[in-house]
Amino acid sequence: MSAISEARGRTPRRSPRRRTVDTARTEELLTQAGDIILAEGFTTITVDQLAQRLACSKATLYSVAGTKEQLVQTITRRFFITAAEQIEQAIAEETDPRQRIRTYLTGVGTAMRHNSPAFYDDMVNYEPTARIYRKNSETAARRVQEMIDDGIRAGVFRDVNGTFAAQVVAVVIDSVQSGALLRSSGLPAGDAFSALGDLLLDGLSRPA
Repeated sequence: MSAISEARGRTPRRSPRRRTVDTARTEELLTQAGDIILAEGFTTITVDQLAQRLACSKATLYSVAGTKEQLVQTITRRFFITAAEQIEQAIAEETDPRQRIRTYLTGVGTAMRHNSPAFYDDMVNYEPTARIYRKNSETAARRVQEMIDDGIRAGVFRDVNGTFAAQVVAVVIDSVQSGALLRSSGLPAGDAFSALGDLLLDGLSRPA
């Protein structure tokens, strides 16, 4: 059997170095494209413009995501996943139920500074990304409810309806994200979430 025939009968080996380089480049492009889209939104920007600004070909960009829509959804998911991981790392270091909630809400506010009103408007008006947003808002509400319930069981918080309190937080998150609460209150996102933490924790605290 010839060498060519033998080669055809074997599964070609892939270079681990090539896979590492490709993965690193993909992550780099997703990060850079994400910075642009989070700052400017995605409705008006084209793949041609993205490729030009990223100094890559359209083919390279399409190797990261097959369509502009897929790219936008991937970036949106990455934004929420990264924010959630950072917030969970921060609250893992806290043992006090009050401080855990305050740290969580502060983390949400910090994460929200990384996207613009333009991105928010595009996200909520495009159903695939709106679904991603709704899912993460629901997750945030459940997470706050879990921390409230933990505080009630620990005797730090008074016995309240944790589900209602968590839904109030979810409504405020949405109002801050949309900019409506920020415009009416004049507060930046971080301060708005600090204020929410104060209101929530003062309401949950047991009387002295």
